[in-house]
Amino acid sequence: MKKILALTLSLMMLFSLVCSVTFSSAEEKTYKVGICNFVDDASLNQIVENIQAKLDAISQEKGVTFQIFYDNCNADANVMNQIIVNFLADEVDLMVGVATPVAIAMQSLTEDNKVPVVFAAVSDPVGAGLVESLEAPGSNVTGTSDYLDTAAVLNLIFAANPDASSVALLYDVGQDASTAPIAAAKTILDEKGVSYKEYSGSTVPEVILAVDALIADGVDAVFTPTDNTIMTAELSVYEALQEAKIPHYTGADSFALNGAFLGYGVDYANLGQETGSMIAAILLDGADPATTAVLTFDNGTATVNTETCEALGLDYDAIAEAFAPFCTKVQPITTAESFGDLN
Repeated sequence: MKKILALTLSLMMLFSLVCSVTFSSAEEKTYKVGICNFVDDASLNQIVENIQAKLDAISQEKGVTFQIFYDNCNADANVMNQIIVNFLADEVDLMVGVATPVAIAMQSLTEDNKVPVVFAAVSDPVGAGLVESLEAPGSNVTGTSDYLDTAAVLNLIFAANPDASSVALLYDVGQDASTAPIAAAKTILDEKGVSYKEYSGSTVPEVILAVDALIADGVDAVFTPTDNTIMTAELSVYEALQEAKIPHYTGADSFALNGAFLGYGVDYANLGQETGSMIAAILLDGADPATTAVLTFDNGTATVNTETCEALGLDYDAIAEAFAPFCTKVQPITTAESFGDLN
């Protein structure tokens, strides 16, 4: 009789444990996250990939599920707004806006419902009106910034060529990310007594024409900030700049990946990872976007395309030595369409 009773109790305990595990599994929390990418380019795609990788890792660690709704508006404002409306219809718990235009649209469309918005790669969140300050955003919007130290990039131009007397400012006037660094570049070049001229394009064909014009003008160097339009066009213009022996100094390593002479700025893989951590902190830990400080990153890495360096008639080792006093790190890269192509 005692054996039967013991067996019965054991079976009851086992049944209880199974029920507990089943219940726990059934109760696993699912969070809906809507991610909208502004355009298909190496920098922004790298951010999205790393956001997703970080959320996957957190999902396994915490025993939760992140249901990702991803779309790319390809710089089309109407498509962008429709994507965000779809996110709202799907009742996402949080939206991620990759690049300034997407973040601004999400801010506008969540003014009433206050769905949390986390932006990624916004160069000037305060200037764009997304946050009241970097330390205290003040509403339902916060995120990560790829703020560019314009002076640091321009220092590299003159480190490589102290006699540079004319600089082309190549950017898209419609890109909010370019406004502040282009203004800063003008001020810095004026102080140095170096002439400059602006060249702009909002589509790849327009950027190609702008590059043809600056080549015809015989500039000594080209500066582009973290401008997604020029980033998208880089693969179409880098060879012409190589042939003209004009170095292109830019605000992200992905430009150098796509053929530009130099990319200076943030590690976009790390930015994506940190954006993923911020998303999790808001959804899992109850962090308030209004009081969650915008993350900024060290802008001290100079990425030099060694193939372009050689095509320009420059020695990589000599360039790395010249750049070293102005950077935390100088690293080489070769031309590819995406970072995955390097593997």
